[in-house]
Amino acid sequence: MSCVEGLRANGSQFTLEGKPFLILGGSIHYFRVPRAYWEDRLLKMKACGLNTLTTYVPWNLHEPERGMFNFQDQLDLKAYITLAAELGLWVILRPGPYICAEWDLGGLPSWLLQDKHMQLRTTYPGFVDAVNIYFDRLVPVIKPLMFEEGGPIIAVQVENEYGSYAKDEKYLLFIKNCFQSRGINELLLTSDNWDGLSYCGVEGVLKTINLQRLSFGAIQYLAEMQPHKPLMVMEYWSGWFDLWGEHHHVFNAEDMVAVLSEILERGVSINLYMFHGGTNFGFMNGAIDFGTYKPQVTSYDYDAPLSEAGDYTKKYQLLRMLFSQYHSKPLPDTPSLQERRVYRAVIQQHLSLWDSLHFTDKPYRSERPVNMENLPVNNNNGQTYGYTLYETTITSGGSLNSKNNIKDRALVFVDKQCVGSLDYKSQEVALPDGKGERTLSLLVENCGRVNFGKALDEQRKGIVGDIVLNHVPLKGFTAFCLDMKPGFIKRLIHSGHWKSELKQPTLPGFFMARMHVDGPPRDTFIHLPGWGKGAIFVNGQNLGRYWAVGPQQFLYLPQPWLKSGYNQIIVFEEAKVDDKITFAENPDHGKTVDVYKLPFCTLL
Repeated sequence: MSCVEGLRANGSQFTLEGKPFLILGGSIHYFRVPRAYWEDRLLKMKACGLNTLTTYVPWNLHEPERGMFNFQDQLDLKAYITLAAELGLWVILRPGPYICAEWDLGGLPSWLLQDKHMQLRTTYPGFVDAVNIYFDRLVPVIKPLMFEEGGPIIAVQVENEYGSYAKDEKYLLFIKNCFQSRGINELLLTSDNWDGLSYCGVEGVLKTINLQRLSFGAIQYLAEMQPHKPLMVMEYWSGWFDLWGEHHHVFNAEDMVAVLSEILERGVSINLYMFHGGTNFGFMNGAIDFGTYKPQVTSYDYDAPLSEAGDYTKKYQLLRMLFSQYHSKPLPDTPSLQERRVYRAVIQQHLSLWDSLHFTDKPYRSERPVNMENLPVNNNNGQTYGYTLYETTITSGGSLNSKNNIKDRALVFVDKQCVGSLDYKSQEVALPDGKGERTLSLLVENCGRVNFGKALDEQRKGIVGDIVLNHVPLKGFTAFCLDMKPGFIKRLIHSGHWKSELKQPTLPGFFMARMHVDGPPRDTFIHLPGWGKGAIFVNGQNLGRYWAVGPQQFLYLPQPWLKSGYNQIIVFEEAKVDDKITFAENPDHGKTVDVYKLPFCTLL
């Protein structure tokens, strides 16, 4: 146990080990970077002149089912923080329980929403009980990594941007006590946007601010709220996230560094959010909803100083020059970049969605449709991600109306023929007339739960209420869970139902391709020109969603998930197929727009 003082905020400057300390921080999330690349990304952070790593901790990954915890492999938080220490970085931990992060439900587990009365981020008993159980498991992992125990963690954040939510005045005190009662004694801090700073906060917890534009009014306001305390911009937004169907957000390097330089000159500590964004692999992207629901893309490149694939950008070079002024010794040399390669893949077989249903969990039958989270799957923890297929019988055509109960998007089929789609904007589809009983199928996609704002409690997915045909609610549903977990993909691969005839494949469907890697694998980017919307799995790893609406055109395929020789690609496509899968050494993020030239409200 260290007898030297850790990070302190007792005057106008931070002190660490009793000496003045300016935090030069950067965010890299271990859950967005393949574990094999953790060291590469952290070495590049160190070489840029940063002295502190910040990371969120995603509760929904660490406790995917109630009471089932995972701190192994890609989620080995202890190994990540220990590695940071070995490389000479301090750590500020942001364990939530809510993290925002443009991550599904802000990092909260979807099984919380099985309780129809759930009030997330409050002292509602059901939420309090779940948080306590989670922290009972998390704190023993992180406590030995605290500064006072000889570890690198110098501060712990209490929740995240709660001032913008502020539903329960007792809540932040509860979270503070969660840490302190379990023996966390390092500096505690909160992190808030300008609109949340005025929230009362918690005694003994340092306030910090999040911003992008040069707003010394905001920083001065923070200083007046906390006289004789050090100032910190906990999130200095180095870029911005992207939304499907919109432009790729960029932030001019010179503009960004000019703002940062002025903040540092005033002695204000900073944390770059993000220093390296990484990727929302799988179905983990979040969404925003400020009156209109908008899901976020797979890439979390964020226009950060270190790109999605770990490349140095102009921002990186300018920041390195800036941060070098705050070091008495020369910075370490920059590590060499990962090689990249262009591969070829040949589509060999396809399997229709309808033929894949044999490999799902047992279908669930109910009189009225049941939302994803309340389906009796995954040990009764419900379905968290992916698609759900709902089927019922109809005896007429007419007007099918979703009553806005489709969350978030559905393809509509009558006897396996697509007749339209339903989403937040399009809530009505005309069904063709026909004789006798026919099967109505609704393939509903959870496009990502909202991660920020007042709509958190309303993030149940699938079909969340009645669907009406000619004003009469439909009854008698069968639901198939298509969360496309590794076990399901493995069962698909070994199925005997694949067809080699590719000229007129049945859609939606799965397409199997082989890709050959000569010699050691290298990073690459995968592209599906002429395809519509779906997800890509390589050697069982879900790379994420693609969608022709852009802006993202390529999915990052990291070398650690490839192997020498043959590799297997499975593409799930909803509606439109081409015969090509292509690769590139560099991504295309689509048309760009500079966030600094937009009114801030339009970003939301």
